[in-house]
Amino acid sequence: MNSDLSQDFIDWILAYLPSDNKLSEPLCVCPLKGDAGFRRYYRLNTQPSLIAVNSPPSKEKNEAYVDISLVFKAAGIRRPSIRAVDFTRGFLLLEDFGDKLVQSVLTEKTVEYRYQQAESTLLLIQQLPVNPQVFKAYDTELLTEELDLFQQWFVTELLGIRIDPATQVMIETLYSDLICSALEQPKVVVHRDYHSRNLMILNNDSIGVIDFQDAVYGPITYDLASLLKDCYLRWPVKLVQERALKYKQKLEKLGLVEGVSDQEFFRWFDLMGLQRHIKVMGIFSRLALRDNKIDYLKDLSLVIAYSLETANIYPETREFGYWFKHEITPYLLKQNWYKDRSELQ
Repeated sequence: MNSDLSQDFIDWILAYLPSDNKLSEPLCVCPLKGDAGFRRYYRLNTQPSLIAVNSPPSKEKNEAYVDISLVFKAAGIRRPSIRAVDFTRGFLLLEDFGDKLVQSVLTEKTVEYRYQQAESTLLLIQQLPVNPQVFKAYDTELLTEELDLFQQWFVTELLGIRIDPATQVMIETLYSDLICSALEQPKVVVHRDYHSRNLMILNNDSIGVIDFQDAVYGPITYDLASLLKDCYLRWPVKLVQERALKYKQKLEKLGLVEGVSDQEFFRWFDLMGLQRHIKVMGIFSRLALRDNKIDYLKDLSLVIAYSLETANIYPETREFGYWFKHEITPYLLKQNWYKDRSELQ
């Protein structure tokens, strides 16, 4: 039996099954593929089905998940409804959204419709009133903490590269520029992992949002960059730029962006994407090395390609791009998971 499936967990599920989720046969608790965190998910054979979650309270933000879920509900944002929760043990019963990720249906023919849905939902998130008790600030400390994962886990732990003092100064200067760009943007609620694997297609063909427990109050382009520069799939640069500009126009109509040129907005968007991708290089490396989730390594090649593409555009990022290409790439070429994705257009 899976170690998460303790009798305590089973007993709790049976005790807190809602009356409208009927069970006509012995309880079946079927494990589902997990995510990047420590949470474990199980589908129950109730009618309609439910998702049971074992989410260790020492490692996961269960209170934040519930608080944000309630805020989303009040704003009409579809998220799994919470049917029961035990904060002490980290047990939850959630509405079952099914298995259809937006990622699974994205094609050149469907991208317009599905991204319109995703962007409409994102606009609802970005119009949420800010409650500092629910959404902490995406400030210099948190941005720096994220960026530091790159050097610790990707450069040092994964590739075994030592950073010399001059390179350290270059990296810290880059971080400062990226953080300044992030902090000068208008502030909104940020999902912080808004992409095709965290958006689900529901039975009525609408979009549902999951994995939002890390939401914060921060830069307006973060979730847009996460969506359009998805770490798991790639769209042509022209399509990304057109969608970003159309989204900016929607933000302007809502008064969320004012007096910002298209050029400046694209700069925010690109540098925010670079901050995210540098962070993700560290996160995916940590997932592989610390948590033995090695499948994330195969997604690093696209993240690296995004990073180098942006680094070559802006004067303040070119030195990083040059260093990465000449000092990091030779080590990447020795990795069996690495594929050159620089051909992307």
